[in-house]
Amino acid sequence: METTLRGVGVSHGVAIGEVRHMGTAVLEPPAKQIPAEEAEREQGRARQAVEAVAADLIARGNLAGGEAQHVLEAQAMMAQDPELIADVERRIAVGSTAERGVYDAFAAYRALLANAGEYLAGRVADLDDVRNRIVARLLGVPMPGVPDSDEPYVLIARDLAPADTALLDPALVLGFVTEEGGPTSHSAILARALGVPAVVALPGAGEIAEGTVVAVDGSTGEIFVEPSESKRSEMRSAAAARKAALSATTGPGATSDGHKVPLLANVGGPGDVPAAVEAGAEGVGLFRTEFLFLDDSERAPSEEKQVAAYRAVLEAFPEGRVVVRVLDAGADKPLAFLTPADEPNPALGVRGLRSLLDHPDVLRTQLTALSKAAEGLPVYLEVMAPMVADRADARAFADACREAGLEAKFGAMVEIPSAALRARSLLQEVEFLSLGTNDLAQYTFAADRQVGAVSRLQDPWQPALLDLVALSAEAARAEGKSCGVCGEAASDPLLACVLTGLGVTSLSMGAASIPYVRATLAKHTLAQCERAASAARAADSAEEARLAAQAVLSGE
Repeated sequence: METTLRGVGVSHGVAIGEVRHMGTAVLEPPAKQIPAEEAEREQGRARQAVEAVAADLIARGNLAGGEAQHVLEAQAMMAQDPELIADVERRIAVGSTAERGVYDAFAAYRALLANAGEYLAGRVADLDDVRNRIVARLLGVPMPGVPDSDEPYVLIARDLAPADTALLDPALVLGFVTEEGGPTSHSAILARALGVPAVVALPGAGEIAEGTVVAVDGSTGEIFVEPSESKRSEMRSAAAARKAALSATTGPGATSDGHKVPLLANVGGPGDVPAAVEAGAEGVGLFRTEFLFLDDSERAPSEEKQVAAYRAVLEAFPEGRVVVRVLDAGADKPLAFLTPADEPNPALGVRGLRSLLDHPDVLRTQLTALSKAAEGLPVYLEVMAPMVADRADARAFADACREAGLEAKFGAMVEIPSAALRARSLLQEVEFLSLGTNDLAQYTFAADRQVGAVSRLQDPWQPALLDLVALSAEAARAEGKSCGVCGEAASDPLLACVLTGLGVTSLSMGAASIPYVRATLAKHTLAQCERAASAARAADSAEEARLAAQAVLSGE
């Protein structure tokens, strides 16, 4: 009998197929003591396993390319952390086997992360995956990963590590469902980049039996277990109509009455550019430069290396707009040369612009590299600072840009509620605002973006979050300046219309979402978008806001 479950839809599309469950490694090796004379051999085994797993993660990243590559390289660095390896070797020296030493050392580090504030706790799933891979190699058991299957299937897992998500084959994995995660987790972001329908934060998903037929709607978050033939037909028809609408709508983003809404791409480096160009992105609304710095956590990349990476992205958008976010280090992206190691709550500590102002040489080098990368190019370069809290922050960043001789627009990201509440004050110092809705939701609701249990508070449809967006957009309009959105909220086609109605002037998202947003905007007038925005803000919950906006835009 058909039953309906609801999680959080994070990647558009429909998938209908049989369930396959994610395989897991043996998690806990037996505890047994080894003679002292075997310690050196066991330490060698542990080092070899760590290096093999790190190499495998890097190889997977090279195959995947784009943003997935950066995520997997960061995971490889986690595996090779010198303090972790030293702890493993200490445990082996006092009698642990290699596999038990790895397991216990990672468990201790896991506890530190879990207690270091909600933001860092979001890295626990990545750490568990690294541990499982190393232990599996040492025990000689199959690695955790997607199941072997010759037939297409819907994958169900407790959570998906980046190493698994990055190499999903869309020809076999029709879609995936996870019990944990949130709309801005690594898995969700990578699913959107792959164009694989996905639903996360669905408690009890693991109880759906292997081989059960399910229908997954990655837009609504609905899962239909044992769907009827009529339901399958209905969903296939809707998917076909959506695909036809996507191919029929081309060109720059705009409402049906001609109000322009530039559709830009979020990129992590040159590897993400081809997909953005193919999707018809009108430029880049968020160039995340931190991935370049994560290649070596001990030192900043040279000016020359930065120039080459930046220029490769800038050259891809001649006469287009490219918005670069300077290094956003700290919290879940710690860098040894920049980030304090003993902060009790890194997400609320020295991160983003705060780190850069404490290390002006790092900021100066990056701004100089950006200036040199743009020389001779017709691109419209804009540079923005992350984690701006007040006018003093905005002024300090603008001053640093001017001192570096940067010929570009300077902007501030609105990720902290104080920045939204005082947006007009910030705009006395900078020329544009860009709303990072992922972090803005996290700080508004005190809800970690990686924790599935609080995913409802990470929903960008929350009326309180829409109020902050409206405040920022109204301030920018009053000052005659622009206010874009570069958080994952922009990738929701219906919400994109609401954001447009709130006064947002551009939308930036993963490349795979651009056609969906373009087609949806083209169906509605600016006035309809404004009415939908008003209806959504008048609601009392995210779900009510979504339904209210949907009713307006569908003419109900």
